[in-house]
Amino acid sequence: MKISQKFNLGLTQAYLDFVDIDLDTDLEVFVDPTALRDLESQWGHACASLVQQYFSTVLEYIKNQEHDKAKVLLSNLKERNEFHIGYSSGKSRGSAFGSKSADLVWDALCKSKAATTGLLKDLEDSCLLIEGIGRDMISDAVCNIIRPKLIEYTQDMCRYYGITLTPNINSGPIWNNQTKKWESSFVELPIADGQIFLLIPKNIVRRKISYDFNEYYRHYILEELRVEHIRSGSSLVYFLKNGAPRVNKKDLIKKYGQTKKSGIDQTIGREHIFEKYKSDKANSPKPPLSNEQLAEVQNLPEIDWDALINELKSIPKGKKHADAYEKTIEKILTALFYPNLNYPNKQYNIHNGRKRVDLVYNNESKSGFFHWLTLHYPSSFIFIECKNYTNKISNPEIDQLSGRFSLHRGKIGLLVFRDSDNNELLEERCKDTAQDERGFMIALSDNDIIQLIEDYRAASPHNAGIERNRYPLLQKKFNKLIN
Repeated sequence: MKISQKFNLGLTQAYLDFVDIDLDTDLEVFVDPTALRDLESQWGHACASLVQQYFSTVLEYIKNQEHDKAKVLLSNLKERNEFHIGYSSGKSRGSAFGSKSADLVWDALCKSKAATTGLLKDLEDSCLLIEGIGRDMISDAVCNIIRPKLIEYTQDMCRYYGITLTPNINSGPIWNNQTKKWESSFVELPIADGQIFLLIPKNIVRRKISYDFNEYYRHYILEELRVEHIRSGSSLVYFLKNGAPRVNKKDLIKKYGQTKKSGIDQTIGREHIFEKYKSDKANSPKPPLSNEQLAEVQNLPEIDWDALINELKSIPKGKKHADAYEKTIEKILTALFYPNLNYPNKQYNIHNGRKRVDLVYNNESKSGFFHWLTLHYPSSFIFIECKNYTNKISNPEIDQLSGRFSLHRGKIGLLVFRDSDNNELLEERCKDTAQDERGFMIALSDNDIIQLIEDYRAASPHNAGIERNRYPLLQKKFNKLIN
């Protein structure tokens, strides 16, 4: 049973920020370390730092012959069935580093030239250069290393979606970079059927992690060897009818092999190949799974946008139905703006609780309108105010939202309302606020929300959603604020 069903959230995957895991088995997705490094938020930076610091410590212990310490660090990567992602056969049971596999990994690291020569630097490097380490183990290791941040995320999401947290639960092993030890504490965690679970943001999971040994070996190492053999005129070179020299990859594999050990042997002395591979991966990271891809991996129907539009239209105006309106807007925006905006926070308190915002998203966009904002304006967070009014939206509502802005938090907000008998006047008021340097507010009526949906449906979901991410209506409205 999925989390959304177990806790009667009334929401499916597209409307949730976290991976809607099945408590009885594992979902075949993986946390990619490169995805963490690609995040712009403080949460993402903290996760990436934990992973880097942990693995550097393991390698340092091995280099300094402190093997017992290295083994202890590796053995505490064993999974406790709390994440419910990765490979599984039926009942979720985890497949990460256990005490036995920790010894095997330690042994492989100790014997590997990649570790002893300094070639191995990042955790994901090990799935290229260390025998026996695959993407499932990398993902499991990452989840355990970033456990404190996943606990923090889980607590925030439980409060956001109304999932009960139980106090005084053992956190499990938490990596402390200051003490270089695994520690534990008692924290609030959710429990289902007597078992704790941890939630994972859906924007950090992938169908497979970026680093792949076969890709590295065939398309980087063998290509380099092919050039070298042609340059030296070796016996493996043959010529086409037009006289062009060629070397068959099968012949190279026969000569050099295709194990990870042979990969290391051919990389040492040709470190530029490895650096080129890592650079290419860093410059072209795998994008988050789209709404359609997440639906596919979970065997779910795609988003029913018509149903959402009808739901929006059916909500009566007025304070009495403000909560229903806000929840529907929240569903629409979460699906519509993913993966650009995430980690929602409802009724966000600022200035020690004296001011509250209906909804706040982290801006993690990599292309399109929201990314363009990050290049030109303070927009780490995007603020949302919902007004289910029957009366006019005027200066007090605009001032209310602009009062939430700051250089640190961001100065971009969406003022979402039902309709207006004078849209031009409302937009002029928003423009006045922008020109007074009090922030930028984009006013969105029901009709505007529906237009955003139609633009999204018409745009291609392919090529990392670049076309979808443009949000032409938002760009048009923003341009009016600054021109």
